Amino acid sequence: MAGACDDRRVLFFGDSFVAGAGDPSGLGWIGRVVAASHAAGAGLIAYNLGVRGETSVDVAARWRAEARPRMVAAAGYGVVFSFGVNDTMWEHGRVRVQAGLALDSLAQLLDDASPIGLRSFVVGPAPAGEAAHDARIGALSASFQRLADDRGVPYVAVFEALAGSPEWAHDVVGGDGVHPSAAGYGALAQLVLGGGWLDWLSRALSCPCCSARQ
Repeated sequence: MAGACDDRRVLFFGDSFVAGAGDPSGLGWIGRVVAASHAAGAGLIAYNLGVRGETSVDVAARWRAEARPRMVAAAGYGVVFSFGVNDTMWEHGRVRVQAGLALDSLAQLLDDASPIGLRSFVVGPAPAGEAAHDARIGALSASFQRLADDRGVPYVAVFEALAGSPEWAHDVVGGDGVHPSAAGYGALAQLVLGGGWLDWLSRALSCPCCSARQ
């Protein structure tokens, strides 16, 4: 059981998949991961800061201002970054964000988070359901993984598992063609939970008063 002062707070930054677009239950993958964390005795306060349509560059431009007012208590803080589908979208004859710039944005986010007391966790981009777009997403996800590995940051690559999932494909087709419904977000949540989430939450995030007792 968690100690009485064991206060974990996690900020989730990203795009519409972080916001849970398309899920009629309102849970998305974050709500399901939070519920599973509580059930496992690793409770947390979650701040969902997903914005539909945003890229890595957009997140990098706003995240500090939104993190600051949510980090006022003596608590263990973590941050989850998840984006990439919008970066790789083809628009006006080119991708919205070149892969190199997306990598630079993620690198800057990870490098800036730790000095202000945020432990990072990265969830890779999900498939969009269109072949050419998915090829770009898969390549970016692999690059994100190498970057996170180099920095010792947990990374959950969800692209390949979801791209091969009939459940995900069925859910996306039945929705708006990009975002899943409840079942698809449930599958994504299971990948996050199976990707070291509870270990990161329990080991990396502890509030100052609990750490002082150890």
